[in-house]
Amino acid sequence: MNPLFRIGYKRSLEGEDLYNVLPEYRSKTLGETLQRYWDEECLKASKDLKEPSLSKAIIFCHWKFYAALTLITFIEEATKLVQPVLLGYLLHYFETYDPNDYHGLQLAFCYAFGISLCSLLLAVMHHLYFHYQKVGMKIRVALCHMIYKKALCLSNSATGKTTTGQIVNLLSNDVGKFDELTIWLQALWVAPIQVAVVVALLWAEIGPSCLAGILVPIILMPLQTLFGRLFSMFRSRMAVLTDSRIRTMNEVVFGMRIIKMYAWEKPFASLVSRFRGEEINNVMKSSMLQALNLASFFSASKVIIFITFAIYVQLGNTITASSVFVTVSLYSNTATTVNLFFPRAIELLFESYVSIQRIQNFLMLEELPKCSDLVSQNNFSSSSTIPTETPVLASFPQSSLLSAILGELPLDKGVLKVKGQLTYACQQPWVFPGTIRSNILFGKELNPAKYEEVLRACALKRDMELLPDGDLTLIGDRGATLSGGQKARVNLARAVYLDADIYLLDDPLSAVDAEVGRHLFEKCICGILKDKPRILVTHQLQYLKAADQILVLKGGNVVAKGGYTELQKSGLDFTSLLKKEDEEEQQAMSEELARSRTVSSTSSPTVNDEAEQIPAEHTQTAVEESRLQGTIGMGMYYKYIRAGANVFVLLLLFVVNISAQVNQRDTVLMKQILQLNVFGTSKSFFKTCLHMCLGVIAKHYADVLSGLTAATLIFGLVRAMLFIYVLVKSTETLHKRMFNAILRTPVHFFDVNPIGRVLNRFSKDIGEVDLVLPWTFVDACQIALHMVGVIAVAASVVPWILILVVPLLIIFVFLRRYFLKTSRDIKRLERTTRSPMFSHLSSSLQGLWTIRAFRAEQRFQNVFDAHQDLHSETWYLLLCTTRWFAMRLDLLCAVFVIILTFACMSIRDDLGAGDVGLALSYAISIVGMFQWGVRQSAEVENLMISVERVMEYTELESEAPWETEKRPPLDWPSQGLVTFDGVNFSYSADGPVVLRNMNATFLPREKVGVVGRTGAGKSSLVSALFRLAEPQGKIYVDGILTSELGLHDLRQKMSIIPQDPVLFTDTMRKNLDPFSQHSDEELWNSLQEVQLKSVVEELPTKMETLLAESGSNFSVGQRQLVCLARAILRKNRILIIDEATANVDPRTDKLIQRTIRDKFRDCTVLTIAHRLNTIIDSDRIMVLDAGEIQAYDAPYTLLQDPEGIFYKMVQQTGQQEAEDLLASAKQVSPAVIVSQNGIRSIYILYNHISAFSCAIVYRVAAIVSIN
Repeated sequence: MNPLFRIGYKRSLEGEDLYNVLPEYRSKTLGETLQRYWDEECLKASKDLKEPSLSKAIIFCHWKFYAALTLITFIEEATKLVQPVLLGYLLHYFETYDPNDYHGLQLAFCYAFGISLCSLLLAVMHHLYFHYQKVGMKIRVALCHMIYKKALCLSNSATGKTTTGQIVNLLSNDVGKFDELTIWLQALWVAPIQVAVVVALLWAEIGPSCLAGILVPIILMPLQTLFGRLFSMFRSRMAVLTDSRIRTMNEVVFGMRIIKMYAWEKPFASLVSRFRGEEINNVMKSSMLQALNLASFFSASKVIIFITFAIYVQLGNTITASSVFVTVSLYSNTATTVNLFFPRAIELLFESYVSIQRIQNFLMLEELPKCSDLVSQNNFSSSSTIPTETPVLASFPQSSLLSAILGELPLDKGVLKVKGQLTYACQQPWVFPGTIRSNILFGKELNPAKYEEVLRACALKRDMELLPDGDLTLIGDRGATLSGGQKARVNLARAVYLDADIYLLDDPLSAVDAEVGRHLFEKCICGILKDKPRILVTHQLQYLKAADQILVLKGGNVVAKGGYTELQKSGLDFTSLLKKEDEEEQQAMSEELARSRTVSSTSSPTVNDEAEQIPAEHTQTAVEESRLQGTIGMGMYYKYIRAGANVFVLLLLFVVNISAQVNQRDTVLMKQILQLNVFGTSKSFFKTCLHMCLGVIAKHYADVLSGLTAATLIFGLVRAMLFIYVLVKSTETLHKRMFNAILRTPVHFFDVNPIGRVLNRFSKDIGEVDLVLPWTFVDACQIALHMVGVIAVAASVVPWILILVVPLLIIFVFLRRYFLKTSRDIKRLERTTRSPMFSHLSSSLQGLWTIRAFRAEQRFQNVFDAHQDLHSETWYLLLCTTRWFAMRLDLLCAVFVIILTFACMSIRDDLGAGDVGLALSYAISIVGMFQWGVRQSAEVENLMISVERVMEYTELESEAPWETEKRPPLDWPSQGLVTFDGVNFSYSADGPVVLRNMNATFLPREKVGVVGRTGAGKSSLVSALFRLAEPQGKIYVDGILTSELGLHDLRQKMSIIPQDPVLFTDTMRKNLDPFSQHSDEELWNSLQEVQLKSVVEELPTKMETLLAESGSNFSVGQRQLVCLARAILRKNRILIIDEATANVDPRTDKLIQRTIRDKFRDCTVLTIAHRLNTIIDSDRIMVLDAGEIQAYDAPYTLLQDPEGIFYKMVQQTGQQEAEDLLASAKQVSPAVIVSQNGIRSIYILYNHISAFSCAIVYRVAAIVSIN
């Protein structure tokens, strides 16, 4: 360890400085070992028809090694009891001191040697507790491995019984209990045995008087057991509430973009605040129990000593120095074990029991059946396309079919057979944190030729060439750094790269524009996959003619199956979705597809050329987690404490602490007074009493001691409880500030920071600040104050003890400083290495179907194990460095005791028994408490890193205020006139400009379609309008400059139907109306409008039914309809539709479009769409390319320009589809069509008039168009 400390002292440690984890601590090894014991326990329990016990599995796995460690504990505890006995013999020598008694002197030196040997033995043996910590670490690592492995195997029904938040809580807080439990658990058997042995020793020393004193710990032990049960109850409640809070946080972070556009931050703040309030209430109750235990530790010994000697004197016994100090030393040992270690062990035992039950319940959830190669009842020997023929609001049967083939959906009846390996591209593109290459290869070896072929076929080649690191560019969590189109293409490329037998493609073309979609279909699906069976789910009906077979699904049943021509002649509803094409077009298409089936895409120059022509998109870069450096300054401590109390309360806390410490001088006073019986040194006694008790007369010592003892109890209790109250209030405040900062930070923060990184702060860091830091902080402060008082009193009685104490203190301070330079860095590394585990878990749960379809569970398990091994490297080093520090402290303390012991022997002629007893007994207690206090202070500084990390998130960059002094009129916007004036837009200050010099006007009640190739800046237009980042330039809504408004005033007045529908784990009512602004009638009417009323009425408690996590019990289309219902309820004049129909079937698309035309006829509507038939009937269409407006006019006008981008996009849909689009555009008769010159004139005019003139402007525009 010394080389590491030398490096850490010179500079900050980095990941490269860490040592590799030892083989016996690797996650895979430990996890598989415990998993084997758990499987055996489950098998045995199933035979006995009872529930398996995870506790038994853990015990059977580790009991041998742990039991061997009890021998070490027994020797250590025995040594602690032998030392006071030897001290008593040594004091007896001083009581009967005779300079000529050489035999007595030899025995005295033997006793001194024995005391010194005991000190050295304790210094060494105590740190064998390190092995207890290693056992705890092994259990934690093994359980984490098992929890993640179980998460990969959960069935669909089981995933509805748990949440990401619960699993994160299990991995962050529940498993962490074992790190501490294994250390303190020994106190459960040590405490009763120690009490019995101490009673025996004290009976020999002071007779039956000891029973009065020992009665206190005997009463406390069952009382603390009761506290433990209460603690368990509070912990159970707290765990459930923490699950709910973290689950909500997971949803908030995941859906932050939607929350901001809906301006729903306040409802979610209230929801999290409710969970947090109940959670902190239980934290406060459990912490108060800890405060009682701490107060009893510092006060019980005073009560015990007072009661014991009061009765001892009343029984007529004569007090001797040896009896006093032996009794005090034995009671001190007992008090530490019974009043500190035992209650802590009880707390952790009950806490761990709760955690084990929670983990066991998770491990008992239903798993997906392990099945061999599956295959469908229908053997698809060639490409098959499943069109959407689904009644609105029915579950998507085509996705259900794929689910059944994958084995994700259990069969009610019938047989499902599949022959060969499957691969799967999911409907909602899934990527995981890592490089683009790793996402595509997905664990397979790199074949350069095939890899290049896949990149070109999936239109990714151009993107890779423009990225700074090519395909080795890191992408963020949930692919936040990629556009929707890029994610879709990477998702498809992953499936294509795998050399599978059957390809299941669930609507991979919906997230890309027509040009890219056509490229993917021709060069990928019908290109390099031409010789493979493919089952394609698509809403792009123009591709149906290329299918060998088409399944028509309706109500979950196959109503028809056959080729394109066969189904056209069948007379089914299927034909109503299609337009009959002329024979010429069919023949041309057939020839083209024939060519695509016979020509290899890698050898075709056309493929290469077209792939190069596909425009590339900008990719953001994921950022590494920040890690502060240097010491934890006093300012951080002040911020932490100040967060929980005002100045008055802090002043009161200071006074109570000083008062409690002053009153704890009773022990020394009693010792001095009791020595009066033997030595009669009234002069020194009264001198001591003068400066200790402000002149209290000796004959009243009983009253003084009684008063001081009572005051010690009262002030000790008040001090501990007030201190804990302040610190718990601090963590409550810090969590609130951090959450508010998260809500107010720009959305770019969530694009570049993985969700696990954020959840790590809200789970592990907040967990430590909640439960560990207050107890440790109070303990360290009380010990520090106690030490100051003890040293002051001891120095006033035996001044020469300072000769040894002062150098020891200086060495301790230097050693602590040297230790903390390295320890802090390791602790910070330990915190940052936890985040990848949570990110990997969250990502894995999102892509569970894909992982299982690729049979990549073991590879993802290995990645998780690698993340955990990296964390274990830092954790193990943290244990080692702590032991390094503690070992040196204890050895220094042992040397101090040895020097002091033999110093007393060397000046034995000048010392009395009282002085020697006081010096040695306090030396032993000082050094023990001294090193514990220094270690606790170091632990506080390490734990303050969690506060530091929380504080870092409280100071995140904030977006504009939610409300400003300038408030818009209540009916704003009354017209819906939107103007962009020289707008440039970038998602971050150092990011690229994605919208350039945009000048455009959206007239009131106008329906505008926004189109462009993937990455053209369509969604950025929405982001600029909602000010998800602050745009440069000016945006006006009804004449009001939006940058002058509060964000909520702006966002609440615009409605959006997003591309990715987001539902939250709350009631349907709250998902529709989080502010409770609408009546039940309005809510039901909105559901009726989107044909969801019957679905919601079938739910168990209708509108009050709690939805599953992320609304997973609804289909994608149903979730999209809920978003439409939200827009209907808001009744805003401006509606933005961002790719809302990309993932829904044509019938749902038509429903949405019909509802929009009906319910939003008086609104300004901006529709972003890849499906050109969705926006072809718009009043005008805006064509974007590379962030600039290339064209902006009526659809029919745009189609008159053969060189225009829009014309080319229409032609790429196919001849028949293009003709249909042209006919639709020609039929459109918008209420207002304004020439570009007219728009420009009106725009100039508009900038000089007020919002009140909007209606006049609109009429002028109408007149201009008519003329």
